[in-house]
Amino acid sequence: MADIKHQIFQELTALEEAASKLRGAAVIAGKQTDLEVAILTEQVKTLRDKNARATQLIDKSMDILKNLK
Repeated sequence: MADIKHQIFQELTALEEAASKLRGAAVIAGKQTDLEVAILTEQVKTLRDKNARATQLIDKSMDILKNLK
């Protein structure tokens, strides 16, 4: 009987350790995901700014070409 109790406690301890590791991995994954989202958000903002500037330059070029005709 003592051996069965000992085995049960060992398995519970192993289960607790596994759960703790999984919680740690989930926290790290969440932080990494937040970082990736922040990086992608900044990249999208930069691309939108560049696209807006390119649109302005194209419009200006079109106006110049129309005036040259």
